[in-house]
Amino acid sequence: MRVLVVEDERRIAADIRVALERAGWVVDLAADGENAWFQADTQDYDAIILDLGLPRLDGLTVLKRLRAAGVATPVLILTARDSWREKVEGIDAGADDYLAKPFQMEELLARLRAITRRAAGVADSILKAGPVELDTRSRTVTVGADAVSLSALEYRLLAQLMMHRGRVLSQSELIEHVYSSDESETNALEALITRVRRKIGSNIIETRRGHGYCIAADPK
Repeated sequence: MRVLVVEDERRIAADIRVALERAGWVVDLAADGENAWFQADTQDYDAIILDLGLPRLDGLTVLKRLRAAGVATPVLILTARDSWREKVEGIDAGADDYLAKPFQMEELLARLRAITRRAAGVADSILKAGPVELDTRSRTVTVGADAVSLSALEYRLLAQLMMHRGRVLSQSELIEHVYSSDESETNALEALITRVRRKIGSNIIETRRGHGYCIAADPK
């Protein structure tokens, strides 16, 4: 799962990045509105965390441009402004949720999980596929009654496929959403798929030749 964090205060951006990476996210950063607009318009993210008070281009303008361009990526607004009028303006502009500074990191993570689930049409924080259960809060995976140990990379792959269960994800989509920049050159996607299959069962992740991979809506 890949997220764009748009925040011009370096300390806050760094703290958010550390927390998100520990929670299993791949994180890109942007420190001003123009870079945020370019990155969000040209790359595919699972979510965007967007500060309103940005240099060069304010966050509300970035959000309006994205929605006008048809970018439907869920957006969580962060801001030091805590007036109800600004919250309404942000939601009306297309934000999916709103969090005022200062905030607790656990609340940010919970809200981020919620907006990405809603965007994928998933109601529960526990994702299920046949005997496999993945808890997005605790980042634990079980097969039947047995706990399964996954690396951070293996977890991101399985979470991405389970979040979009029933849809075929291409190799390029998976690489973009699962790998960080220093991982994609040293790990082969096919080998990663093979490792995860060994741990959760070979029939859960299907290969669609020429198209990609998927977890069926009703795996056996």
